[in-house]
Amino acid sequence: MTEILFLAHRIPYPPTKGDKIRSWHLLAGLAQRCTVHLGAFVDDPADWAHVDALRAVCGELSLWPISRRAALLRSLRGLVTGDPLTTGFYRHRGLRDWALALAAGRRLDAVFVYSSSMAQYAAGLALPAGAPRVIDLCDVDSDKWRQFATSHAAPARWVYAREARLLEGCERQAALDFDAALVSAEPEAALLRSIVPDAAARIRVLANGVDSSFFDPSGTWPNPFPAGTRPVVFTGAMDYFANIDAVRWFAEAAFPAVRAVVPDALFAIVGSNPAPQVEALARRGAILVTGRVPDVRPYLAHASAVVAPLRIARGVQNKVLEAMAMSRPVVATSNAVQGIPGAAQAGVIVRDGSAEMATAVADALTRNAGNVPASRRFVEDRHGWRSQVEALASLLLNRGQPVSLVLSAGLAAV
Repeated sequence: MTEILFLAHRIPYPPTKGDKIRSWHLLAGLAQRCTVHLGAFVDDPADWAHVDALRAVCGELSLWPISRRAALLRSLRGLVTGDPLTTGFYRHRGLRDWALALAAGRRLDAVFVYSSSMAQYAAGLALPAGAPRVIDLCDVDSDKWRQFATSHAAPARWVYAREARLLEGCERQAALDFDAALVSAEPEAALLRSIVPDAAARIRVLANGVDSSFFDPSGTWPNPFPAGTRPVVFTGAMDYFANIDAVRWFAEAAFPAVRAVVPDALFAIVGSNPAPQVEALARRGAILVTGRVPDVRPYLAHASAVVAPLRIARGVQNKVLEAMAMSRPVVATSNAVQGIPGAAQAGVIVRDGSAEMATAVADALTRNAGNVPASRRFVEDRHGWRSQVEALASLLLNRGQPVSLVLSAGLAAV
């Protein structure tokens, strides 16, 4: 049976974050077609409870706990060696030795690397001639660090600018070294091609998907919000800077104007590990910070509106796709929908200024906008996971057909 090595910077299960949603659906889809051996890090101790779910679909597993403090100290060596901090953060001898031993002891048919930080583990593997090596960069992370730099004062600005420059070099090298480099949206592909034009033919789009049978607005869930409120919902991991920046900006610059028009409006920030800056927002009144929730669907199903006020973003935002799948009215910045062509035509209201966003949200609440069926149809038509997995499988399981021919056969159209 075909065997694939799948390397990920974060354990793919449970699929509760944007990167884990993508990696889980790709892994699970591949596992239906071949044997997938998984090597990954576990950065949340709660995720160890879900290892059996991975054992059920994978061949060999190599999962390693990663301490944020120890990894940060390890990454600081990059200040001396000239490496990106991200690469050092995910450098681990145990995982490296396991990958080398697996490749030496088995006849691996392909290697799939998820994120640029894991490219280091594909080097030196003993692979049969012609075995494809594919990397999924998802987004051009170097540009995200560049955005972080412009959003911070010194000395953080210097560190982030350095990381952007060095990580761009890693992305450039990965695009040249691997048989194919995947990203989640065409704007990402265009940016990566501009960074490394010599690898333009290897850079292709593999879009994010949504499990529309899971995010189904016809389901029935109890209302998690206080009675008599009209909830405006944001979802996402709340220890991630781009999400922290988004909710703070909306809460401070836009939500007071919403409340002036709709006094019973409630801003609900739904997501795990809220940073202190996020928790502090709950003290402002009419703002709910939930922390980790077992299921995000009740919060989406009972949302009067969903917001994605991201000022820093790359690629496809799952939070937008999930809200669209649930047929909710969505108000988002252009950054949040840059990786979802056609979102505005499907009903997403795109506003960038705080006043314009406040007006759009207040209007949605006042009109009691209800379901947006066009948004769900859009997701079902363009963002199903099955087609994305089939496109990836065509690259990894091409049975000796050159990757260049597989690319030219249609992955670019996905």
